[in-house]
Amino acid sequence: MDRGRFITFEGGEGTGKSTQARLLAATLDDWGHDALLTREPGGTPGAEAIRELVVQGAVDRWDPLTEVLLLSAARRDHVERLIRPALADGVWVVCDRFVDSTRAYQGYGEGISLDVIDRLIGLAVGDLVPDLTFVQDLPVEAGLGRAAGRDGDAAGRFEKFDRDFHRRLRDGFLDIAAREPARCAVIDAAAEPEETHAAVLAVLRDRLGAGPRDGR
Repeated sequence: MDRGRFITFEGGEGTGKSTQARLLAATLDDWGHDALLTREPGGTPGAEAIRELVVQGAVDRWDPLTEVLLLSAARRDHVERLIRPALADGVWVVCDRFVDSTRAYQGYGEGISLDVIDRLIGLAVGDLVPDLTFVQDLPVEAGLGRAAGRDGDAAGRFEKFDRDFHRRLRDGFLDIAAREPARCAVIDAAAEPEETHAAVLAVLRDRLGAGPRDGR
């Protein structure tokens, strides 16, 4: 059995990652691929419990290094219990956030050394690297404006951080994409969701040769 593909969506608040991840997983299913939609932090019961600790509460609930440690614990559980087994079974895994979010939020945004973050990432995921990462890009004010209208746990701690943090965050994601152009594709997230989805599919076909199976 062929190994599945691992696709991640990254970006700041309000950039439409969750929507695009959901649309892509649905399209892969329509094309006849086994697809699994998941998220970080989260994806497994243990990781979802840690998610509640990280994304909710006051801005100063945790210091940045504590956040990295909590995220690393959640990620380890997620990777070992869900992502690796799914990939081994030939499933295409679509993940809303992965390691680049930790680099961007706690590294570029909050100032934790990227060397420290990458050492912890290595401990948590080993040699697992996404086959393709979509970086959803949107000006900070537009993204925060979208995020302000959402419900549920999306309206959490990180949206309350100051504008300078969110600007560093956006710059961080773009820097990550520039450093790894073979893995990352920057997507203009200002368009309507269906237009953005079409751009995502164009990159998917070009980079991974993906398309409908069995004549679909």
